Amino acid sequence: MSKDYYETLGVARTAGDDEIKKAYRKLAMEHHPDRNKGDKSAETKIKEINEAYETLKDPQKKAAYDRYGHNAYKNAASGGGGFNDRSEFYSDGFGFSSSSGFADIFEDFFSESSSMRSSRIDMRGSDLRYDVTITLEEAFHGKSLDLKVKTNLSCKDCRGSGSAKGEKPKACPSCRGSGRQRFTQGFFSVEKTCASCNGTGHIIENSCKSCRGAGRLAGTRNINVSIPAGIDDGARIRLSGEGEAGLRGGNAGDLYIFISIKPHQLFRRDGDGIHCDVPIPITTAALGGEVEVPTIDGKKAVVKIPAGTQSGSILKLRNKGMSVVRSSLRGDMHIHAKIETPVNLTKKQRELLMEFDREKENDPHPQSSGFFSKVKEFWKEL
Repeated sequence: MSKDYYETLGVARTAGDDEIKKAYRKLAMEHHPDRNKGDKSAETKIKEINEAYETLKDPQKKAAYDRYGHNAYKNAASGGGGFNDRSEFYSDGFGFSSSSGFADIFEDFFSESSSMRSSRIDMRGSDLRYDVTITLEEAFHGKSLDLKVKTNLSCKDCRGSGSAKGEKPKACPSCRGSGRQRFTQGFFSVEKTCASCNGTGHIIENSCKSCRGAGRLAGTRNINVSIPAGIDDGARIRLSGEGEAGLRGGNAGDLYIFISIKPHQLFRRDGDGIHCDVPIPITTAALGGEVEVPTIDGKKAVVKIPAGTQSGSILKLRNKGMSVVRSSLRGDMHIHAKIETPVNLTKKQRELLMEFDREKENDPHPQSSGFFSKVKEFWKEL
């Protein structure tokens, strides 16, 4: 007496389709012949698993089995189609003809993309990448570029169809234009790309002489791309349909422009902000004053230096930074003060500095005083 199908798959009678399928896949992989070479019990087990799943996955067969059990198939039609006479399916002992290969069927059956992938998607052209390097000024102002992209272009003679001029491709007789073929091996039903048309759904009787039926030819495409003002380093621009032409009229891929920005000799960028190191004379830093600095837009700006400015101080110029993408706004410019110590002093300059140093009534070096006070406290604690 045949074993209960639900018991064979290890599921309850209330199990849904997904649970039954999950249990079947787990058992089928566990008792796969390649994992159990020479094990006769595994051969018997895989037959039982196949038989149970073939019945329970079909709503009508499952309903009949739930009502009548194994008696539902005792009177199945002869000729190898019934469940009690499967000799024509089991020439290799596993339910598949030896010419098909059990491993190949399993691989096709469990591949998620094997039965779901669209033939039109297979004919789509590849996406392309084009790297562009620009200056910081060009990133600030924006730029229009004319690119020459080497790629596969749609054949002009056949307009991408792959057929000789004036002819139209015909529907593939093997798959009736669907691009897919369904094969049944034992209890498995496998859908595969049509071998006759390679998934296109049509065949070409007379190929185009220029492209030899591919529908595309190698060439160079001239493309104009506008780089927006304010674009950042590492950004990418997608041009839909400007990639490689598809095979035999398939959709074209996309073109991706990747932007790199050259390092600048004066400025550093941080988002929408611009940073610049500016040397400040020691006298200007001490007494206060003004310095003139360049800006990213090619102009000049005057920066007011407060008296007593220390090296490393940051002064901000509002709205003097980078452009903001798709906006009329600008970021800020940050001036990093670098106090410059004078060199090659004259005798008089040295005397003046020494006199300045001797004047200790009001200590003009607050940072030094604070630092050395902490040093003294540190030494006392040792």
